[in-house]
Amino acid sequence: MDTLALALLAFFATGYFVLAGADIGTGMLTPYLGRTDRERRLVIASFAPFFLGNEVWLIATAGVLVGCFPDLEGELLTGQFPVLVALLTGWIVRDVGLWSRGRGPGPRWRAACDGAVVCGSWTVSLAWGVLLAGPLTGTPYAPAGGLDALLAALATAALFAAHGLGFASLRLTGLPYERARRLVGRTGSWQSFALTGVLLAVLPLAAGLSLSPADSTADGTTLALLVPALLVVTPLLIAAQAWTWWTFRHRVTRPSYL
Repeated sequence: MDTLALALLAFFATGYFVLAGADIGTGMLTPYLGRTDRERRLVIASFAPFFLGNEVWLIATAGVLVGCFPDLEGELLTGQFPVLVALLTGWIVRDVGLWSRGRGPGPRWRAACDGAVVCGSWTVSLAWGVLLAGPLTGTPYAPAGGLDALLAALATAALFAAHGLGFASLRLTGLPYERARRLVGRTGSWQSFALTGVLLAVLPLAAGLSLSPADSTADGTTLALLVPALLVVTPLLIAAQAWTWWTFRHRVTRPSYL
């Protein structure tokens, strides 16, 4: 059961970084990809069908961490509390901007919501960098500081942006596509997206190894209840995610409801 719990934690964490990294990165690049209101709506339409489903992977990761590794969760929550607050704030601001964009009175409202999407996306990516810097530099239960935190935050944000760029070049059309394709270069859209996806998957795995979660698993009775339930739910989550990506596999040609 301990091994299965660890595998589920790693699976959900890497799934979140690879999948949600696409919409976070695209949101970060919205001002570059979309120069007009209509173009920005097109950029948002490229990831609008995916972002809620992608966030489920983070919720699943948190659920596995709380249920199967309670001691580790408590130590991380206490030690990294300021970084987690920044991460959650960016997440909320970003989602509020996405949901509110199409419900306002005019261009200024939409511009403000676009700013919330961009700022929230950058905050989330930078906060993940600082959060991961702790485990990777040997201080998992305290916020990293100094040059280590700065470099980790910038490197992680750059990786999210590159992943979003590859995703955008697969989904967009028109001038936003041309801008994305220009930065992707000769690597190719799929190759770029796959490469950054692998690199993003490595980040939580490397951080997890330094945390030694196997030393803080819950008792056998708790694992015997939670792990089988998770094994039942996981195929449903994968199926729903696969259906979403297959249904919205085509390039966007017009704005969405957001």
